[in-house]
Formats: sequence, structure tokens, C-alpha cells
Amino acid sequence: MHDATDNDIIDDILKGQQKPFAILVERYQHYVYTLTLRYIKDNQEAEEIAQDIFVKAYHALYSFNKNSKFSTWLYTIARNTCLSHLRKTNPKFEEIQDDNIGYNASFPIEQKSEKEQLSLAINKLTKQEGEIITLFYLHEQTIEEIERITGLSKSNIKVRLYRARKNLKTILERYSDAALIDNNK
Repeated sequence: MHDATDNDIIDDILKGQQKPFAILVERYQHYVYTLTLRYIKDNQEAEEIAQDIFVKAYHALYSFNKNSKFSTWLYTIARNTCLSHLRKTNPKFEEIQDDNIGYNASFPIEQKSEKEQLSLAINKLTKQEGEIITLFYLHEQTIEEIERITGLSKSNIKVRLYRARKNLKTILERYSDAALIDNNK
């Protein structure tokens, strides 16, 4: 059953079987948790919200359109749940923070793996830039899938992806320069 496709598992669930949903949870728990953690910076709170996301997904599974990827549909639920949570807990929350890239030279690059370095650098991007980069590169979503998830136009996504790459490059270069200076002390 673990080698079954997402659509096969969903068919079984919709026929009344509940156990196969555990396979989807197992498959996507890290995915959902890391996405949630991008919005909710507290580990424990992110875990709780990730669980809520799976509960929502289970109850809304009948609405899943099998013409798209399950991960795209699940990401949309995760994103909307996180944004809703942020709006409830912080009435002044604004989804877009384009003027706040958040550069920080204290980045112990020499002690981190490349994956950890990249993750930390992505966290320095605005929420929207981090989301676009994460969806496109880490979760390998297409521009069309990102369009469905975010509601942004294709051209807007491409522009934001370009800017996010540019900002990410700048952040990584600054961290690299800071690490070189620290290593030479």
C-alpha cells in the first residue's frame, strides 16, 4: 500500500477506508511541517497547526480534484490555514512585507550543511519570496501550480521568482563574506 499513488490512496479513503490516510500523513508530514514553520516560527505551535492542516485535508478530501497534484492541494490548505492563524493571533499581520528582506550578517555558515544554509537564507527573504522559492525549487511546483496555490498571475510569479533569486543570491553572498571574515580572525 505504501507504493500506491496518492490518487489510489484517496480513492480508498473516499470509499470509506480510514487507515490509508495515515500513509498520506506519513508521506507529507515533513512537507506540511516545514511549510507551516515558514509562517509559524514556534516549533510546538507549528506542529499543532500542521496536525490541524491534516484534519482539514481529511474532511475536505472529497473536494480534491485529481487533475492536480495532491501536494499542491495540500499546500493550499497549509498556506491558507497558516495565514488565517496569523491573522487571528496578530490583527496587524500583513501577508506581504516587500520592504523587509531582513539581512543579518551573523550567520554561522561554516557550521551548517548546504541545505541548512539555504533554509536559513530563505528564511531571511520576505514571506512571499520564501514561499515562491520554496514552492518552485524545493517542492518542484510548476508556475501553473504556484498560480493555483497563491492566486497570483503567472507573470507576477515570474517577476517575484526573479526578485527572490536575486535577493537570495545577495543574502548568500553576504553570509559567505561574513563567514570568510570570521574565519580569518
